[in-house]
Amino acid sequence: MSAIATAPAHDHHEDHGHHHKQTFITKYIFSTDHKMIAKQYLITGILMGIVGIMMSVLFRLQLAWPEESFMIFEWLLGDKWAPEGVMTPSIYLALVTIHGTIMVFFVLTAGLSGTFSNLLIPLQIGARDMASGFMNMLSYWLFFISCCIMLSSLFIESGPASAGWTIYPPLSALPQAIGGSGMGMTLWLISMAIFIASSLLGSLNYIVTVLNLRTKGMSMMRLPLTIWAFFITAVIGVVSFPVLLSAALLLIMDRSFGTSFFLSDIYIQGEVLSHQGGSPVLFEHLFWFLGHPEVYIVILPAMGIVSEVLATNSRKPIFGYRAMVASILAIAFLSTIVWGHHMFVSGMNPFLGSVFTFTTLLIAIPSAVKAFNWITTLWKGNLQMNPAMLFSIGFVSTFITGGLTGIILGDSTLDINVHDTYFVIAHFHLVMGISAIYGLLAGVYHWFPKMFGRMMNKNLGYVHFWITAVGAYGVFFPMHFIGLAGLPRRYYTNTAFPYFDDLANVNVIITVFALITAGVQVVFLYNFFSSMFYGKKATQNPWNATTLEWTTPVEHIHGNWPGAIPAVYRWSYDYSKMNLEGTDYVIPGQDFVPQNVPLQDHEEELNH
Repeated sequence: MSAIATAPAHDHHEDHGHHHKQTFITKYIFSTDHKMIAKQYLITGILMGIVGIMMSVLFRLQLAWPEESFMIFEWLLGDKWAPEGVMTPSIYLALVTIHGTIMVFFVLTAGLSGTFSNLLIPLQIGARDMASGFMNMLSYWLFFISCCIMLSSLFIESGPASAGWTIYPPLSALPQAIGGSGMGMTLWLISMAIFIASSLLGSLNYIVTVLNLRTKGMSMMRLPLTIWAFFITAVIGVVSFPVLLSAALLLIMDRSFGTSFFLSDIYIQGEVLSHQGGSPVLFEHLFWFLGHPEVYIVILPAMGIVSEVLATNSRKPIFGYRAMVASILAIAFLSTIVWGHHMFVSGMNPFLGSVFTFTTLLIAIPSAVKAFNWITTLWKGNLQMNPAMLFSIGFVSTFITGGLTGIILGDSTLDINVHDTYFVIAHFHLVMGISAIYGLLAGVYHWFPKMFGRMMNKNLGYVHFWITAVGAYGVFFPMHFIGLAGLPRRYYTNTAFPYFDDLANVNVIITVFALITAGVQVVFLYNFFSSMFYGKKATQNPWNATTLEWTTPVEHIHGNWPGAIPAVYRWSYDYSKMNLEGTDYVIPGQDFVPQNVPLQDHEEELNH
């Protein structure tokens, strides 16, 4: 019996098969096709990621050998910022600031939500395209403009923003405070304002598409977990991103128009400034009300991708589907009431600190539900160890190890001891940075055939995974210990503090691992770009998956499906499903049943 049943004629839109012939500009640049926009987001995110990783390599070299001269510093940073190859403190702060900004917003947010929400939402729910193709195109180009403005701030004479990626005032609010609070800081704020506009346009589009354009039979409880994750991520973005926009606008007013929202009683070099009545802690509240949901805006799409990849490559239904959906909803709600744990040392009332401790520890419950369900999905599965599967398992590992240290940082009493040390860097890089990048890479390896019609090289994928996995732990695992020893973050050298001399060798080890990990990403870049043109041609459903995107032709066409959109008759995870007699699979000899295959006489629908 054929796995692909003919679906009843059903469509949300006309089949626009008669559209006008596209030119290069309308197809590849100003495209309104969600598949092309996903590729634009992905490639832009990869290019921004190269910049972000290069910055981390530069400041890791500085931290490992602070007294050494490196010609690469002078070559890349110039005489002003690295005279005779020795990095200045101000450019070190700038590199840390722009690295954090690029990786959090321009790589992880855009690489996960921008790429995979665009690619998968219409394909997996059975829609011709996004609700608004023009709005979708606009969201990408605003994102691209935002990237260009952020990168242009690197070439400002006074230097790029240097107040850390959290841009706390008064450092960021007073242009005369440091060099990096001049034009570079203004460009940072403008770039972020445009980025937020882009994110809001995209999020509204994703929400409307999921709610209104699902195909016949695609109830909310038949959606793949990827779509649930993208949908809830968009909801969090709509709720929280405007708060950062308001903070950025108020900060621009403090900087340029003489207001005092975040400034009060400031003295610089004996000069009394006219500001009074504001509070820098107000900015912290506004920033972290976005900043902590932003962690989940980054990690939730990765969770959805990992759920899909683990189920597909375990050849088993995802364990606890409804619990997984409920945990996504719980994480979305709780993520908006935990932001105060970033501010335990800001003079917060101890009772309020205990409230934020409670909500922070509470969010560990839905996170643990997801981790246990992933492990149970793997248990006794017929595991297909391709690169996407390896990165998904790596995600589960780093998410658990990084999450355990979050319990320490979420407790107000324990956090005070390790606040602003390398322990914090180790925690959030494992749980948000490395985990989210693993989710992103798992998605790239898994859906590359759908994006480009070709397969990536599996052996290069194995090399990429194993060296990255060892290198990532080699970088961030030792940071826990130097953090517990009290080593502060954002110091360009610790040679002035003899107390930390014994930790210098650990910083060298971390840097060596960082260089190896950064270097092996070249293998991925080669694999990615060469496979686009020379990779083995993909079949329609290379992973034998059940979701709707694998029912579309390999060649991209306008409207995704050549005829009617297929209807849906079952949930997304009918893997290894046996008939009622238990003698064979539902489709004999085939361990998966696509969503568009009607229920057979000899099977019952799973009540997941």
